[in-house]
Amino acid sequence: MSFKDPAPLDLKQYIREVPDFPKPGILFYDISTLIRNPEAWQVATGRLAQAVARFQPDILAGIESRGFLTAAPLATRLGCGFTMLRKPGKLPGKTISHKYSLEYGEDELQIQADAVTPGQRVVVLDDLLATGGTLAASIDLLRKAGAEVVGASVMIELLALGGRKKVDVPVTSLLTYED
Repeated sequence: MSFKDPAPLDLKQYIREVPDFPKPGILFYDISTLIRNPEAWQVATGRLAQAVARFQPDILAGIESRGFLTAAPLATRLGCGFTMLRKPGKLPGKTISHKYSLEYGEDELQIQADAVTPGQRVVVLDDLLATGGTLAASIDLLRKAGAEVVGASVMIELLALGGRKKVDVPVTSLLTYED
């Protein structure tokens, strides 16, 4: 996998900051403004592909729903498979579930029972790493399904929230924010 990064492009300039979304006091980092710009999206996926390729994955797992946006094109670029981690009731066939606690309650993720084969090298992707609860739960779910989770990658990491500490695999972040 080779990707020649053009002249340095500051991808943060393509991230829209939306105050008080989804609730008062939250600053939301919106990647939709990045992915709709062809040059920025190509550069972002190229940089993510370089970061993820070092894990030598067999399959990429995207967390619903923004994780799908990064995992699917990267799987194509890297020549590996793609699977979805979804909320309950969204996947057909037999599924494996994992319930987990978040700072504001409980949530649940599912994967199709045949989505990974035992020992497959998996990298899990999402758009944002904040407190780490969803990413840690995704790793637990993938392991429950038999995967060897070798890494995780996110477009944005909010360093002040310390989410990386909850994750026991290497994490790569395309962009970081202190607050």
